[in-house]
Amino acid sequence: MKVYFIGAGPGDPELLTLKAKKVIEKADIIIYAGSLTNKDILKLAKKGAKIYDSARMTLDDIFKLLREAKSTDKVIARIHSGDPSIYGATQEQMDWCEDEKIDYEVIPGVSSFAAACASLKQELTLPGVSQTVILTRISGRTEVPKNEDLGELAKIGSTMVIFLSVQEIDRVVESLKAGYGLATPVAVVEKASWPHEKKVIGCLHDIAAKVKDAGIKSQALIIVGHILEKDYQRSRLYDKHFEHSFRKKRI
Repeated sequence: MKVYFIGAGPGDPELLTLKAKKVIEKADIIIYAGSLTNKDILKLAKKGAKIYDSARMTLDDIFKLLREAKSTDKVIARIHSGDPSIYGATQEQMDWCEDEKIDYEVIPGVSSFAAACASLKQELTLPGVSQTVILTRISGRTEVPKNEDLGELAKIGSTMVIFLSVQEIDRVVESLKAGYGLATPVAVVEKASWPHEKKVIGCLHDIAAKVKDAGIKSQALIIVGHILEKDYQRSRLYDKHFEHSFRKKRI
């Protein structure tokens, strides 16, 4: 048996990697995150593949299923949304595979933050504005360490991408405003890359009202930072006066 932890991407089935597609097509058992993953991906499954929705399962249920298949030569596709390395709850599953001496592999996927930026046609790192991106969330049932509080991170002034927090947009704004200032631009993207994607653009002083007016309550990213103003220095990478190991400068 071999388990593949697969990043299914943000929603658009065409953003699935070729490697992930090949594994899903040959998998004997598919365990997918039904609450977040586009079910169209399941159309790739071969006839006879057993499919389970992990949204209805506990961790013990998943381990029981894997343990039952342990002595077989079956291929298991464990499908998570986005990229498994970001809020994927995969570490405990991989550690379990280690303990059980089960062969496994991780196939990365396109994260929702990358899809959101593609939709916004926005780069997160702009010269002279921000060269640092913070991926974080507000504290909730899963607590955030105190030194990673949004208010503390906002003091850095870099680009911030906030996951799993739009349902607490008022609290997010309250935490951020002292560090960034109320005029700081904000973009909120719900279900990036899905057909019914929504985008809301504003500043910290009005984004909460705009999000509520749009009816956005979950599955949305909050992107904060001055990169959204598009006032930046041009990159030196392709400047004719800039020399690097692949190109001589041109006078």
